Amino acid sequence: MTDLAQLVTPGRTAIVTQECQGAVVGPDAGLKALADEARREAVPNIARLLPVARSAGVAVVHCLVQRRDDGRGANSNAKIFRIGSGVAITPGTPGAELLPELGPEPSDVVLRRWHGIGPMGGTDLDSVLRNLGVSTIVAVGVSVNVAITNLVMDAVNAAYRVVVPRDAVAGIPTDYADAIIDNTLSLLATITTTDELMTAWK
Repeated sequence: MTDLAQLVTPGRTAIVTQECQGAVVGPDAGLKALADEARREAVPNIARLLPVARSAGVAVVHCLVQRRDDGRGANSNAKIFRIGSGVAITPGTPGAELLPELGPEPSDVVLRRWHGIGPMGGTDLDSVLRNLGVSTIVAVGVSVNVAITNLVMDAVNAAYRVVVPRDAVAGIPTDYADAIIDNTLSLLATITTTDELMTAWK
């Protein structure tokens, strides 16, 4: 636990929430199976974790995705961009906004992207984190299938240390997400749990 506490020292650590928004994990999400899985465990754990992180002085950065109604300028070069395309994710709609139970609080930073499969390539996330003095990213949200894995790899390539609380991320099917965490993300990130992080920050 001492090693984890040192790794996630407040002042050098940020929680990055990935697509914890209405169109992705809300009750009317485009991919119901993923939303249901996320709301089963990951979203409640993120909701428990964020207040503890904020109180400890850990930065919180929310990464959201949005699209124009006509899709202009957005990706169309992979199947994933067609999944859930009937759910509004235009700026100002519930689908494009953070789940209310997660904030944002005034101290949080909210970054929005128009394209891509992960936040490091489609936003100013890297620059914002460096301006905050962050060297460790705690990645939470969805999905282990694509965006969380993409975030972890991009962050490692950019020289960040990465921590993944396995009960605060979600993917489908559940056993497949577990396999990705155990066999891929564990080689790149420190795998932990929500409770272990909360203990480190208390």
